[in-house]
Amino acid sequence: RLWSQSNFGEDLVFNPRGGALYYWANAVNPNTFNRGQLLGPSASVVTKNGTLTVDAYCPSVANFVMVSDASRFILAFGANDAVAGSTVQNPMFVCWSDQEDLTIWYPQVSNQAGSYTLSHGSQIITAIQTRQEILVLTDAAIYSMQYLGPPYVWGFQLMADNISIMGPNAIATANNVTYWMGTDKFYMYSGRVETLPCSLRQYVYEDINLTQSFQFFAGTNEGYNEIWWFYCSANSNTVDKYVIFNHLERTWYYGTMPRTAWLDSPLRATPMATGYNGKLIYHENGNDDGTTNPATPIEAYVQSSDFDIGDGHNFGLVTRIIPDVTFDGSTSAAPSLDFAVRPRQFPGTNYGTADSPTVTSADNYTNDRYYPVQQFTQQVFVRI
Repeated sequence: RLWSQSNFGEDLVFNPRGGALYYWANAVNPNTFNRGQLLGPSASVVTKNGTLTVDAYCPSVANFVMVSDASRFILAFGANDAVAGSTVQNPMFVCWSDQEDLTIWYPQVSNQAGSYTLSHGSQIITAIQTRQEILVLTDAAIYSMQYLGPPYVWGFQLMADNISIMGPNAIATANNVTYWMGTDKFYMYSGRVETLPCSLRQYVYEDINLTQSFQFFAGTNEGYNEIWWFYCSANSNTVDKYVIFNHLERTWYYGTMPRTAWLDSPLRATPMATGYNGKLIYHENGNDDGTTNPATPIEAYVQSSDFDIGDGHNFGLVTRIIPDVTFDGSTSAAPSLDFAVRPRQFPGTNYGTADSPTVTSADNYTNDRYYPVQQFTQQVFVRI
C-alpha cells in the first residue's frame, strides 16, 4: 500500500491510499509501544489529554492526508462526503477538520471545519506544503490552496490546466520552487507553472514503465542543489533508475540505483534512503557502496555528452587538457584520476579509440586531508 503521513504536533496522522485515516499519539503510555488508532466516524482515540470521541462526520476513506502548517488543520484529499451522508469515496473531494482539533469535522459557525470539491481532473493525486500555500495536484490540473480564515476558511485557485504528474510522491520542493515529474515531461512551479527544460527527456521517457508510476518518488539533496527522481525502467516492475536535476547549475544527469524511499532531513548530515535489501543507506557519506557486505568502493565516474563546434560543420583539434580538479577527502599519498577522451568525426560514425591521460596529485593526503591550494599535473597532452 501507498501511505501518506503528516505530523500533528508530536503526534502523527497517516492514511493508506484508498483507506481510512489513522492517528498515532506520542507517549500516551511511556512504558508501551503505541499502535496507530482508527480516526473515523464516532471513533474513540486515546491522547495525552485523555480519550476523545471523533464526531460522526469524519471521512471514513481518503487517498491522501496532510496537516497544514497554517493553524494545523487535518486535510483529507479524495475522501467521502460524510457531512452529506455519503460513504462513497469522491476522488476530487477535499475536507478538513476544525483548527487544532482532530475530532470535529461537521461545519458550523462556531468552528472552521469544511470541504470543497475540485473540478479539473478525475482524481487528486497528491498535495505538498510550500512556503505560503498548499499545492494540490490532480491528474490534469494544479490548484493553490491558501488559508483565508472564517467564513470560507480555505480558498482554492486554479493555477494551471492540462498538466500531469506521475504519482503521489513524484514531487519535491527546493528553494521555494516545486518540481515534479509528469507523464511525458518535467514541470516546475515558482508562482506560475512552467515546463522544466530537460536534456534527458528522450532518454527517460523512452525507457520507463508507466504502469508502475505510483512507485516513482522524488527527493532533494540540498547539499548539492539536486532534485532526484527514482523510477522504474521499461523492463522493470521495481524502481531501478534515477534522474537528477541540479537547480543551481541547471544541468541533468542520470544513473542506475535501486531505492525504495528517500529523505533529505536538515536534522541529519546526509540524505537517507532505503533499498530492496531492507537497509537504511546514508548517501554522500564516505567512498564505499553501503549496500554491500563487506563494503566495496563505489565505481565513480562522470561521462559527458558529445561536444561539437558550430553544430558540427567545423572541425576542432584537441592538443591538451588543463585539469581543474580537487582531491579533497582522499586518503592516498598521491591520488589520481583518468580522463578518457573519445573522438568522433561525424554524428553517424563510431567513436574512436579513447586516449586516457592521467592527472596525479602532488599532495600527500595521508598526512593532510585538505590543501587550500592543491597541486597536481598541470596539463596532459592528447592529439584528437
